[in-house]
Formats: sequence, C-alpha cells, structure tokens
Amino acid sequence: MSMHIDAKPGQIAPTVLVAGDPERVEYIAQRYLEDPVCVNRKRGSLCFTGRYQGRRISAMATGMGIPSMLIYATELYRDYGCETILRVGTSAGYLPGMRRHEIVLSQAACHTSALNDGLFNGTFCPIADFGLLVRAWEAARARGVGVYVGNTVCNDRIYRLRETYRSAAWQQYGVLCSEMEGAGLYTAAAQFGKKALMLVSILSHITVDEGGQETITPLPERADGSMDDAILVALDTAAAVEKEREDGAV
Repeated sequence: MSMHIDAKPGQIAPTVLVAGDPERVEYIAQRYLEDPVCVNRKRGSLCFTGRYQGRRISAMATGMGIPSMLIYATELYRDYGCETILRVGTSAGYLPGMRRHEIVLSQAACHTSALNDGLFNGTFCPIADFGLLVRAWEAARARGVGVYVGNTVCNDRIYRLRETYRSAAWQQYGVLCSEMEGAGLYTAAAQFGKKALMLVSILSHITVDEGGQETITPLPERADGSMDDAILVALDTAAAVEKEREDGAV
C-alpha cells in the first residue's frame, strides 16, 4: 500500500491506463477488460486490474490537475513498480480543422505550472516515451482514427481570467491542444526512469482573437467517433507493451 492507494503489492499491473474520471475508469474495466477486479477504492480513485487481448492491464482514476496526477503517477511508479502509464483524457484543440474525438498524442508537454521550478537551472521540458508514441500512432492508424502528434500545453487553471491569460503564442507556435495533467505525468516518468504517454480526445475548439484572448467552444458530436476511440488506441498500445514484456523485448 501507499499513502493514497490501498492495493496490495502485485495487484496493479506493470502497464496502467489512467483517467481523471473514476466513471471512465469503471467503464473501461467493465466494457473492455476480461475478469476485472477492483483493487483500490481509496479516495474514490478506482483501480481495476483485468486482461485485454490476454494481457494483464490495470486502469486507475487519478483526479484532475497536475498535483493529483503527480501523486498517483509517483506512487504507481515508485511504490507499485509500474513501468508504463498511458493517460486517456480529454482536451480542447487549437487547430481549426479538428473534429470531436480525434486523438492527440502528446509528444511533449508545455505547461503554465511551477511544478519543476527550483529543480533545474533552466527550463525542464517533460516528454513522452518515443516507443509508446510510435506504437500508439500505429494503433490509431490501424483503427482508422484521426490522430495528431505534437506539442501540447498543460494548464493549472481551467477557468482563466480573460484579462490575464493570452494563448495566441501557443497556437502560433504549433501547440495542438490544452489539457491539465500531462506535464505531471511526464515529469514523474522522467524522475523514476519509467515510460509514459498521454492520449487525449478532442472535445472542444479554442479560438483566439486579435487581442490574444481565447474562447472555448464544444465541437459537435459525430456518428463515426467517440471517446472509445482513444480508449481502444490506449488499450492496443498497452497490450503491445505487455506482449513485448512477456517476450523479453522490454
């Protein structure tokens, strides 16, 4: 057990899907995992362990924001020996042509947080594991899902003051989308020498006016896309990782 997780040693798989919402985690377990067992309920952060494509996988809720993600990623890596964490989240996109439930694979996580201030004599830029990134890209293409790869930005605040936050530079410099947990996950992975990848499903679009102020508008639902697209890509990636682990390739 750890400070925030009640699971016993060995009850959480080496590869874990994480999501902020415990209901999404429960949905993943009940719909996609074979014989799922709930191994943690402490603080409402449900964790289930089961099998997908015959491979042992866990799914766990981490709550919202960098601090919550950093707590759970740290304890999963440090205390439970987890090797790989895949975040399945939601996001607002900057690109005009993005459609609802297309997927962004976060290659690197810009952020507006002070989480690493004082640790470095410069700016630390946390990034994804390249092997996971490639596997997820291949999984998305195999399923015919719209997918983007690139920089994302992780924000401390979801409700931002218009007069103090300007996002024109993020858009201008090619950042694909905005979310709230990626930098915490990638920082923890770097600290413990483990692997991480964030996959986010686009739910809304960010427009930036001439003054640099942003407006977030929900994107219309699609008959040919859903949150399950990102979930399945993450599960396919997790199964590939576990197969390689069983084969001794990782």
